[in-house]
Amino acid sequence: MSGSHGGRRKKHPEHEEHENHERWLVSAFDMMTLLFVLFVVLFAMSKVDEEKFAALARGMAEAFGAPVQAITGPGTSEDASILPALDAAVDVQIPPAPSAEDSVDTAAAAEATAVAAEAQAQYDALDGVREQIDTALTAAGYAGAARYEIDERGLVVHIVSDPVLFDAESATLLTQGRAILDAVAPALAALPNQLDVEGHANHLPVTPGGPWPSNWELSASRASTVVRYLAGDGVPEVRMAATGYSSTRPMVPQTDPGAITLNRRVDIVVLSTASAEANELLPGLEAGTAASPTTPAPTTATEGGHP
Repeated sequence: MSGSHGGRRKKHPEHEEHENHERWLVSAFDMMTLLFVLFVVLFAMSKVDEEKFAALARGMAEAFGAPVQAITGPGTSEDASILPALDAAVDVQIPPAPSAEDSVDTAAAAEATAVAAEAQAQYDALDGVREQIDTALTAAGYAGAARYEIDERGLVVHIVSDPVLFDAESATLLTQGRAILDAVAPALAALPNQLDVEGHANHLPVTPGGPWPSNWELSASRASTVVRYLAGDGVPEVRMAATGYSSTRPMVPQTDPGAITLNRRVDIVVLSTASAEANELLPGLEAGTAASPTTPAPTTATEGGHP
């Protein structure tokens, strides 16, 4: 029994774990560390690299098309370097970007300028063709046989039919008509422009029972005759078209004393190669010139009563 009692160990009472009363130091050190980092960051943010800021200012000035100013306080001169002392808040002034309306207005103005220049160049080219044709007719002895105008289509050469191209109610070229076409053909052949040859008649009806059912057939045949003759003179056929307009497009009103003569004609239209917008400006350029139309050849009394 004594041995068994001697082998037993006496149990000691368990002591409670001592509380760490210094844990607040860990939180305090963490807070101090965070505050230190905060002040370092604030200090770093308050320091501006003057060279980098100057480079930034120059880059923004180039991008926005106006100088970027850094206001550092009163008394700063224009000659002072950017942010010389950083003694005040920096205010970078950037001009506002152009509005969409300003951009549209600028683009529209540029387009209008380009169209006006195109129209002027085309007008000058057509006016040069007019001078060539008129010079050729004068040299051939037929000064005044044609009238000219530049409209939205191009250069219109009005060749009065009688007594120049055709007899009354005839689509057969007269001798002087062939001479006139021979004179203008070289100038027309050298052009890149398309040519519309238009036959016109006056308001008087054709003779009943005659060779023509109406002025439509007569005007179309006259236009075709001119195209065929010009093709024989070297003007490429692929650049020509013939159309008859009867009396639907008079050059002067029926009440005009010269209506019977002037409206009986063949027009050779040198079509413009400019854009549609530029062509719309051609009549205005023509109206602004001081050139006056030439006077057509006089008519004979015997041909006044026929288309």
